[in-house]
Amino acid sequence: MAADSGTARAGENPDADAGEGPGTGEGPGESAARMPDAPRRAARIRRLRRIGLAAVLLLVLPLLTVETALRVNYTGDPRPGTRTRDRDVIWLGHAWVDGRKTDADVTALAARLADTGIRDLYVHAGPLEHNGTLPRSDYPKARWLITAVHRKLPGVRVQAWLGDEVAPEKPDAMHLEKSQTRAAVVASARQVVAAGFDGVHFDLEPLHSGDRNYLALLDALRPVTPLLSVAAHQIDPLPAFHSFWGTATGHPKWWSQEYFGQVARRVDQIAVMSYDTMQPLQSLYGGYVAQQTSLALEVTPAGTDLLMGLPFYHENRFGHWAHAETVPAAVRGVRLGLSRTDPDRANFGVALYVDFAATEDDWTSYRKDWVRTS
Repeated sequence: MAADSGTARAGENPDADAGEGPGTGEGPGESAARMPDAPRRAARIRRLRRIGLAAVLLLVLPLLTVETALRVNYTGDPRPGTRTRDRDVIWLGHAWVDGRKTDADVTALAARLADTGIRDLYVHAGPLEHNGTLPRSDYPKARWLITAVHRKLPGVRVQAWLGDEVAPEKPDAMHLEKSQTRAAVVASARQVVAAGFDGVHFDLEPLHSGDRNYLALLDALRPVTPLLSVAAHQIDPLPAFHSFWGTATGHPKWWSQEYFGQVARRVDQIAVMSYDTMQPLQSLYGGYVAQQTSLALEVTPAGTDLLMGLPFYHENRFGHWAHAETVPAAVRGVRLGLSRTDPDRANFGVALYVDFAATEDDWTSYRKDWVRTS
């Protein structure tokens, strides 16, 4: 915004001592035209205030518009029947494959998941090394877990959850632009499938929208695993918002809706990480989830399972407020988005993140608000 520059008139010296008067060599017109320090400072302060107010309005008004839209998006009633389709998943921590869990834990897990819609377990078996390899020593109890789950939870699949940080935003990380790194990731997928996992779930972050190397990796992975699933970034809440945010912060965070669709067409399951949204209120968070659900439904093929993330954790930090990002708000948002966009879609579910941080209230809300059918 252009503002009054405050440049002194010709012949003035804005830095001169205001106490100077006759006898300084100034002409009578110059002396009268000079502005004393105090009024000049007041004028400068007024200009700065106007500029500051304009800047605040430029930032706050669009934000208020967006937040109002999210609040409106949270209104209304979900359609009957917009509940579990028995395609839900849960992320499980590394303790399940490194020897810390026992048969008693599997029995308790089976009791916890009975009569829910969960049919896939994403079990942390990594992380991948930056070069794409995976040490076999990272998952010594995998075969035991898979056998126990298949016995106690017939029909529930166990997928190896593999992840890593990704360049270029994280330079000391996995470089997907290197063909040998992508080949190593494919070999790691073959490795965990050979160990007995029913599929492979990838969580590579932060992935920038439009990353063609990631798409090439997914194309290479698809033939080597019976089931391929990915954790996905959120979709631009405003057109091209990832570009603006990336320029402003260096972290684009969101994907374009087009890129989300390109990823979804290459996998069996795509789980939206619909948390860490920076929303301060449950109503705004729920409205945001409703929007994300609709945006994802519009571009996810009917044959791909679309899974919306539920926050089963309670941290308070930048980007995530535990009092706002709750399971009830997320489930209501999911149901509203599903109701408005594709209420009869069969390949749809929720993804619970994460087992070791979940509370009894989280499980109760999931059952009451999403699983209950009556």
